[in-house]
Amino acid sequence: MTDSIPVAGGSGGGASRRLRFLMLNWRDPENPLAGGAERVSLAFLRGLVGRGHEVDWFSFAFPGGAPEGVLDGIRLHRAGGVGTSIFEAIRWYRRQARFDLVIDQHHGLPWFAPWWCRTNCVGYLHEVLGPIWGSFYRWPIKQVGPWQERWGQWMYRNTPFWVPSQSTRRALMRHGVKRVSVFDNGVDMEPLLELPLKQPGEPLRLIVVSRLAPNKRVDHAIRCVDELRRQGRASELTIVGGGAEAGKLRALVEQLGLGEAVRFLGYLPEGGKREWLCRSDMLLHPSVREGWGLNVIEANAMGTPAVVYPVDGLVDSTVHEGTGWVCAGEEPAELARGVVWLGAGGERYGRVREAAWRWSKRFGWGRVIPPVCGFLEELAGRENGLTLGGLGNRERALFSNSNGG
Repeated sequence: MTDSIPVAGGSGGGASRRLRFLMLNWRDPENPLAGGAERVSLAFLRGLVGRGHEVDWFSFAFPGGAPEGVLDGIRLHRAGGVGTSIFEAIRWYRRQARFDLVIDQHHGLPWFAPWWCRTNCVGYLHEVLGPIWGSFYRWPIKQVGPWQERWGQWMYRNTPFWVPSQSTRRALMRHGVKRVSVFDNGVDMEPLLELPLKQPGEPLRLIVVSRLAPNKRVDHAIRCVDELRRQGRASELTIVGGGAEAGKLRALVEQLGLGEAVRFLGYLPEGGKREWLCRSDMLLHPSVREGWGLNVIEANAMGTPAVVYPVDGLVDSTVHEGTGWVCAGEEPAELARGVVWLGAGGERYGRVREAAWRWSKRFGWGRVIPPVCGFLEELAGRENGLTLGGLGNRERALFSNSNGG
């Protein structure tokens, strides 16, 4: 999964001295449940290694995973799980030489590193989960989750953050965080060297590339096909990806009588995914929320525009009527409206398609990694540390008490 991510920045400058970085994240790239967040994190950390720095990654243990390992020059450490990994991390951390920067990556729950790392710390967040809690949990977690997330981010209000989109930046700032830097993510999928001719035909060829999870709302894409059928527009939907919702989605296809119009391909290697994105007329992305919209840019790189819901992340990766269509609402009928707009073909489709392809070229790893590495090196090089200096009086007292003075 990681072979296609390049090491960037090896000859592109760097800090004047060798620095030590620690990533705290619930998963590492070798975890079977690793996803886009781990893929992107790995690319940036590989960039730091390529610039001559030492990098460690602490994460949850998982069945079959060794307690220690090395991946592309990054030292991996695994211990604990939900509710225990933070204590394992503290125990491990106290045996290590001083790190210059700790990267505290949030996925609903933070690591509370500013209170125990005694060095520079930066928060790293892909998206504020918000409504995603409701996609996975019932009461009381559905209500408590967003509350604790807001509270936790407020506690980090004086810690600098690094995020991939303006949507995530705005969400964090609404929760009281004062310093949020935005850096583009990169994509592994290299844009086509030349854009071959392609026009929507009959049936319209739609594609979803996604984990089949509740927050991805792939059922909305299926219902969009049903809506198009009622409008007399023939379409077919290809679903690439797997997950816990696969059975429910297959049952929905049968219920709607769409067995000949919807195909499930499961997980595909990168080559297979490229092929299906190239042959499709448009990508559908009806997610509850994203950090940025990786799959949108991958589709764009293959000359395929996207129809997306108007949610955080997707409004950052898609320019409405420029590189694709941002729906007015979060309903299958709105997806169908965007499909009809793009599916009209002719000059409009060609213009949007070419703009999407050109847009994707700005997200190559060689272009996005150096600024992030420079940012992290700058934070790591600060002598006094951001941790204590950035906390308020009450938080500073808590830190002192929790570390024995």
